[in-house]
Parts: sequence; C-alpha cells; structure tokens
Amino acid sequence: MNYQESLAYLESLNIFGIKLGLERIQKLLARLELPQERYRTIHVTGTNGKGSVSAMLAGILRHSGIHTGFYSSPHLVSYTERIRVDGQAISEQEFADCLSSIKVYIDQMVADGEECPTQFEVLTALAFFYFAIKHVEYAVIEVGLGGLLDSTNVIVPEVSIITNVTLEHADRCGGTLEGVAHHKAGIIKDDVPVVTAAQGVALDIIRQQAEEKNADIFVAGEDFSAEFISCESNFQRLEFSSGLLGAVKEPYTLHLLGKHQIENAAVAVMAAKLIHNLDDRITNKTIDDALSLVSWPARFERVEMGRQKIIIDGAHNPAGMVALRESLDLYYPAEERVLLLGILKDKDIDTMLDILLRPNDTVVVTVPHSDRASDPQLLAGKVAAHVQHVEAIADNDEAMNRALELANGEKLLVMAGSLYLVGELRKMLLDKKGGEA
Repeated sequence: MNYQESLAYLESLNIFGIKLGLERIQKLLARLELPQERYRTIHVTGTNGKGSVSAMLAGILRHSGIHTGFYSSPHLVSYTERIRVDGQAISEQEFADCLSSIKVYIDQMVADGEECPTQFEVLTALAFFYFAIKHVEYAVIEVGLGGLLDSTNVIVPEVSIITNVTLEHADRCGGTLEGVAHHKAGIIKDDVPVVTAAQGVALDIIRQQAEEKNADIFVAGEDFSAEFISCESNFQRLEFSSGLLGAVKEPYTLHLLGKHQIENAAVAVMAAKLIHNLDDRITNKTIDDALSLVSWPARFERVEMGRQKIIIDGAHNPAGMVALRESLDLYYPAEERVLLLGILKDKDIDTMLDILLRPNDTVVVTVPHSDRASDPQLLAGKVAAHVQHVEAIADNDEAMNRALELANGEKLLVMAGSLYLVGELRKMLLDKKGGEA
C-alpha cells in the first residue's frame, strides 16, 4: 500500500466504530509477537491535559538522550502526527509499510473467524510495531478513550499517569463521574506507581484502585505541586516542590502558556522524577531543557500574523473551556476578543458557552469536519444568548477570513472548539503566514 491506500483501508475499518475491549488488540499483538513488550512504557490518561503531559514526558526522555517513542491521539491534520520517534513523525511511506505488514495478520484473523480489529486498535498496533522496529528504549503512550478497556491498556508501564477526571465520554464509561473514574483508574497495574492530579470522588476511586494493586500513588497538591512565578513572551516560570523529595523548590521554564499547564508540568516532572530512579540520564537539567522547548499545537498556542494576535486552543469540553477562559483572563484580561468556534453536537454546548463567553465578545461559528458537528445556525442561536454579535459561516476558510476581518489586528482572535476544527484552521492560518511555525 501507499499512504493514500493506507488511509482508504483505515477508513474502511470505521464501519466497526468504537468497540471498547481488549480481546481483538491482544490477539492482533500476539500475532505480531508482542511488540509492546520490547521497550519500557509510560501510560497517560485523563480527561484533559493528557496530551500536554505526554508531550512534556516525551521531550524529557528525548532530551535525556533516551531513544523515545510517542503515541498520541487524535491528530490535527495527518495520522502520521500520532506516531513519533525522537520527536519526528512517522513518514507516510513508513506508515503505509507498517500498515501493510499488519494487514496480513488482520486478514488472517478474519479468515480464522475472529472479529476484525477497529480503526483505533489497528493504529495502536501500528504504533507498537513501529516503535519495536525502531528499537526505542521508552515509549509514552496516551490513552485514546477512558483507560480500562482502551486498546492501549495492554501495556505494563513503568509509571501510570491520570491527569484529572471530569465527566466526559460518560456514555462509554459508566454514565457517571464515578464510572469515568473507574475507567481511568483501569490503567493502574500491580506494583506500578501512579501520578495523578485528580480530585474529590475521582481521587478516592483512584486511591482505592492503587491500594488494591499495591501501587504507590503520588497526588498533586499533596505529594507534589508547582507554583506559577512569572510569564514573559511565550514562556512561564514555575517552581516544583515535593515533600517526598525534600524541601527544595526547583525552578523550571515552560514553553507552554496556560494556567492549567503549570499543573500539567508538575505531573510530568513528578513522573520524570520516578523514572529517574530507573534511568539516571534524567536530571533536573534535562527536565528544564525539555520543558523550555516543548510544544503542543492547538493547546493555548499563540500565533502572530503581522500585528494580529491569535490563540488556538482545542478546548472541547467544559473542563477545557474552564482552562481556556482562565488563561485568557490571566494573560489578556483587558483585551476585546473575537472568537471563532466550532463544537461537536454531542458535547455539553450550553455549559461550554456559559464558561467561555463574555457579553462584549464577537463570535463567528463554523463547522468542524466531522459527522458529529453541530449545526452552525443552531450553535449561533445558542451563542446569541450570550453576546451582542454572532455570525454563522459554514465554510472554514470564509469563517476564518471573516474572524480576521472582525479582529482587524486590534482585538485578540481566539480559535477554539473541536480539534477537528482547530487543526484545519491552524493549517490554513500557517499557510497564510507562508508556512511559518
């Protein structure tokens, strides 16, 4: 297969939808001779922040001279973004070649009367297989959905990370916050330490699971923390401390903006400290080097186009909107804002708009590239209850041009909502800038 053929094959697997469970992925990986057991792993789940924490940890490992794989989801533009080795995305040809190899075993499974793996299961197997043939030492593995029954949950990691737990994907994870927490806690393995920033009932459930698995647990705000010190340009200064590691406060520079990224950085640093016990190549200097260079596109990402300031953020649930609103109020408290929004119809739209919008905001709504996209006129009607000016433009390019026109270099432009949308908007924006990152 070439890359376009591989995409067509993946699309054909969509007919199987999302089917939680580990039996299919386990059978496929067994036929591939268990590639996920040929390197050490770090497993990361959580409602929000898991991508940022994963990116920080992959950077810390890489800057420590460790040959590192990184599997994440979803992608912004290309499937190749999901699978990286030492910071470089898998090439389109490597992607197609690996998928061709794996398809042979999938065809065998089906011929033997076994159930065909889903698209995400095949992508996960592809990542595990690629990391094995590239001989990585560690791989940071981000959960796709939930944890307990997610196809990534076939690994036994060195550290399990649960960033936080809020009510998302409840329909597939038990219907309640407690149900979601049980699914997140499902990544906890026997005797494997856990780092978490969960709170309340969710934390209680995670603690209970950790105790049952004899897993040490490290909790943000209790066992470790980070404090915001200052912000300059695209950098934040923070101080990390842990009573378990002594009273010393360690300063770090973080190349990710957003109030929430301070807590995410604390989680990543705590996990890195635990991995240091296994690999002393990880030091305070390599941690700082990595954090000062880390990037994670479309997560409170600041882009400038001439005199126009733009924030791109994939906030796609209420917790994400809280983080976005707090960061906007922290860094741009007095600036007027134009928002370009697209939200999926199965999200809690009313709550998200309540959190994000101010009465003097100007809003343009558009349509994410997804069958789950909300109707722009319906979304505009909901937005109109919060602001004085809203426009609905279905075409993404036209919507972005209109938002830029309304902002006019004088107001802050915020592109937010579904990652299906902001990934495409980000690509169009950078193309307008001439491909500058």
